[in-house]
Formats: sequence, structure tokens, C-alpha cells
Amino acid sequence: MSYTPRLKSKYREDIVPKLKEQFQYKSIMQVPRIEKICINRGVGGATQDKKLADVAIQELTIIAGQKAVPCKSKKSVSNFKLRDGMVIGARVTLRDNMMYEFLDRFISVALPRVRDFRGINTKSFDGRGNYSIGVSEQIIFPEINIDKVNKITGMDITIVTSARTDAEAYELLKELGLPFKNQRN
Repeated sequence: MSYTPRLKSKYREDIVPKLKEQFQYKSIMQVPRIEKICINRGVGGATQDKKLADVAIQELTIIAGQKAVPCKSKKSVSNFKLRDGMVIGARVTLRDNMMYEFLDRFISVALPRVRDFRGINTKSFDGRGNYSIGVSEQIIFPEINIDKVNKITGMDITIVTSARTDAEAYELLKELGLPFKNQRN
């Protein structure tokens, strides 16, 4: 018997029929789904201290549960003391079961640990059904040991969906459990 993440089974059993009825889809293949989650972390201080980039890659690997890839600069910028090919960040792309596991941990464990949390912004959609959220501290994730953190930095998390509009993506993410702020127009 194979393991199925909780959010994946919730999507198949509860969300697909609800969205199919709500948006009048003819087939369940038209129902939007999450395709991938991209986590990106820039390290501005890596030009002076190369260990910061290594720490960022290591922490992102621990958070995502998948090996992070270093991001290298494409140009040399003398004002920033940046040379071509220098490591300036880390990124990881999650798909399928790893993606659902990360999203579940992010919604149920990490977001409630954010200070003064009142919900995530509803205006962070890109117009094509993708949602981006910025996290200001990596210590909201329980995998990170606070005692070993030298510098608190943030990261960007992008949830890429197959939705055609922002309204469809909003409904999908709301049904998955993302705690959006109440809209007041």
C-alpha cells in the first residue's frame, strides 16, 4: 500500500467535486490543481561571506525535504562586489507528494508561528492563477533549530496552479486551507 498525503486525498475527494460544480466544468480534468511549489531564497551577504550561501542551501534543504540548488549570478556588478558565477541564493521546486507535504506543514505548522499573523494577502495572485507569498523569517519552520541560526532571512514561496484565472486559483487555495484575510471591498 502506497502513502498518499492528507491534502492530496482531500483535493481528490472533496475539492474536485466542489470546484467542478461551482465553476460548471464539463470534466474533472478542467478543475485547477497545484502543479508545483517553488521556494526561492536570495542571500545578499553571500558576496562577502560564502558560508552564508552554504547555510541558506542547507536550511532550504531541511525546510523543503528535498535538495536545494544554488543560484548563481549571471552578470558581474562591481558596485555590489558581485562576480559572474558567484552563488547568491538557493531554490527548490517541489512536485507531487513532496509538494503536498510541504503545503500541509506550511499551512498547519509554519503560518501559525508567524508573529501578529492575521491571514495572507488575497492580492498576491499574478493574473494567471499563481500565488506568491513572502516569508520574512526562516525560523517559523519547526525544522530549523533557532540556536544554530546566525542570520534571520526570508524566502519567497510561489504556488503554481493550472487555474486560468485568479478567482479559480483563490477558490482552490482557500479550499486547501490557506488562511486568507477576509476581503473587505
